[in-house]
Amino acid sequence: MNRTVRTLLALLGPLLLALLGLPALPGTASAAAPPAGQATRYTMTAFTNSSESNMYVYDSPDATGFTLRKGPAYTPPSGLIRDPSIFKHTDGFYYITYTTNWTGNTIGFARSTDRVNWTFLYNYTIPVSGLTRTWAPEWFVDSDGSVNIIVSLTSASTATHFTAYKITATNSALTTWSTPTQLSGIGPNSIDTFVVKLGSTYHAFTKNETTKYIEYATASSLTGPYTLRKTGNWAGFGDWVEGPALVQLDNGGWRIYYDGYRAGQYWYSDSYDNFATWTTPAELPGLTGFARHLTVLKETVSGGVTLPTDTTRSLQSVNFPGRYAVVRSDSVGHIDPVSASSSAAVKQSATFSVVPGLADANCYSLRDSSGRYLRHWDYRIRFDSSNGTDVFNKDATYCARPGGTSSSIRLESYNYPGRYLRHYNYALRVDPYQNTETFLADSSFTVVSPWT
Repeated sequence: MNRTVRTLLALLGPLLLALLGLPALPGTASAAAPPAGQATRYTMTAFTNSSESNMYVYDSPDATGFTLRKGPAYTPPSGLIRDPSIFKHTDGFYYITYTTNWTGNTIGFARSTDRVNWTFLYNYTIPVSGLTRTWAPEWFVDSDGSVNIIVSLTSASTATHFTAYKITATNSALTTWSTPTQLSGIGPNSIDTFVVKLGSTYHAFTKNETTKYIEYATASSLTGPYTLRKTGNWAGFGDWVEGPALVQLDNGGWRIYYDGYRAGQYWYSDSYDNFATWTTPAELPGLTGFARHLTVLKETVSGGVTLPTDTTRSLQSVNFPGRYAVVRSDSVGHIDPVSASSSAAVKQSATFSVVPGLADANCYSLRDSSGRYLRHWDYRIRFDSSNGTDVFNKDATYCARPGGTSSSIRLESYNYPGRYLRHYNYALRVDPYQNTETFLADSSFTVVSPWT
């Protein structure tokens, strides 16, 4: 979605809903960044191009830049570990379920206390007669607390005619399961079905194994009947793609990850209008071409990066420590040299008030001495007076993430997750995360005492 369309939606959407007497759209703004002392953590489990028998575990503060925590982190006692799906149960354990083989009628289970060290539990035989392939089990915890697995099954002699089934845990230990129930309307040849629920509606994303596109369907019940809403290249994801997995971002948007297996690439895209439109797909930095069919678990954990609010501070570049974020006379942001011998005007240009974020009070906004806010426009940083719009508030809000050194931070754009405040040729921008040391250094700043 381009910036003009997103701006119009942000401005007109709430107004139209109010005029029609309708509630706000569910799932579009319900999430919020964690408060001070807490942080969002996204844990990813994946198999890889190098091995179908080993699972790798990564995590990330922003759902974009993932760091390897252990790899391999788990190897089953026999068979494969394709398509590992992770969730955290009410007993405090993390669980994965996974495809055990290219053919057969079982799925595997393992659990962990720390996400990186896993213990095999058992293989479960799906009680459907004549199964030849049992693929891509995905956890789905419903709003009533029931723990379900959505799994793709076929009895065909070849890898065709898959349909989605649901099994539901019948005990808290996750060792007994209900009779499989087919998800009506998903098929007749669909695999890798992933379901999320917004309000009372179930949203299913599934790969059409015939056309090789990811399709989209909705239902009022988990088992359907589902109504197919979008087919073909409806979201710009392309063809020969599979393994859709969704997670909600801190700003309320939804991110889909999917495997471009034929081209050897891994992609993600974001939606801010309940899955109607999606941002231009981007490759998953550092993992594209290596990770395969992953899922991502979002949690709120202790820790995180915080900034002191309602006080003044200066932002010092990590890799150019003699330079600081400043606002120049043309209202554009740069990193310029500032020192004790600099003029009072230069020192003032490098001094900002840190205030709660205009779009999310658990994030941050920076204001200069004249009351203008650091905001992005066409991805350049400039300082403008607030016009009170939702778009401006989001443009001027940044969420703090760990920087490249122990004492530094990075500032992620609130409305363009995955883009960070960074300097390039000394100009300040919000650029997409890159898995390079240069980008990490360019986007890291030390929050220091103010120059004035």
